[in-house]
Amino acid sequence: MAERKANIAEIAQRARRQLAELTGRPPEAVLGVERDDGGWKVEVETLELQRVPSTTDLLASYVLKLDDDGELVEYHRERRYMRGQPDEDQR
Repeated sequence: MAERKANIAEIAQRARRQLAELTGRPPEAVLGVERDDGGWKVEVETLELQRVPSTTDLLASYVLKLDDDGELVEYHRERRYMRGQPDEDQR
């Protein structure tokens, strides 16, 4: 009997959980999930440094690569930014 593959929601949850275990920081949001060669690519936003007011919190975007079974094979921090900072990609 064939084993069922993880769906996109399960992959997103596994990425969040594994990143939290590695960094000790709470994930704020999943920014994107896409199929990658031989697995998945997931972008997760985390709270790096909490400040007052919260609009000055320091956030980070991490890119995680997971295999087809949802196991983490690599990750790296893509960028750091303040919560109130507008996204440079939006115009």
